[in-house]
Amino acid sequence: MNRPPATDRPEPDDVLAHLGSRYSISPKHLGAPAPGHAELMRAAALALRAPDHEALRPYRFVHIAAHQRARLGELYALGAQRRGCEEADVQRARERAHNGPCLLAMIGRIEDGVLGVPERDQWLCAGAALMNFLNALHLMGYGAKVLGGASINDSDVQRAFCAPGETLLCWIVAGTPTCAAHSRYSDDAALILGDWDGGSP
Repeated sequence: MNRPPATDRPEPDDVLAHLGSRYSISPKHLGAPAPGHAELMRAAALALRAPDHEALRPYRFVHIAAHQRARLGELYALGAQRRGCEEADVQRARERAHNGPCLLAMIGRIEDGVLGVPERDQWLCAGAALMNFLNALHLMGYGAKVLGGASINDSDVQRAFCAPGETLLCWIVAGTPTCAAHSRYSDDAALILGDWDGGSP
């Protein structure tokens, strides 16, 4: 198998070891500096390397600027009020919009009836794009975490971010780690990789 000259590529062991050190980091452990526009564009460019049949691009990322956090917080608070939350919980919902130095939304657009590209392939593409985005941030020295919660399904929040046919999938919080990250679960690869048994009953 032909490979590019070693001078044209990083040492695989070094890259794999670094990617293997990526863990989700809580927003409370993410500080400044945050990734800037150029770095987010590099992460988005790596997201585009996800397997994507027919180049449907069934996802996009939206950056929420610092001056827009208050508006997002009010949407969070209104949703909490509609869900019947107590005032203290409404305030906590409002404050969540200010978590982390960098905040993005990931939007999905899964199309039904695309010849040769079933919905499952599009979901796989979106997931791969998200992981590539997170890995790019990690390689640039940033930490990140994917967040969900009630705000993802809130109708007003969905309308604020999504065009017809789109769905708000998750939030991405990013910044510079202020402490070492580690796994809370097993990292035994043998638990997720095995040999085919031949399909025996």
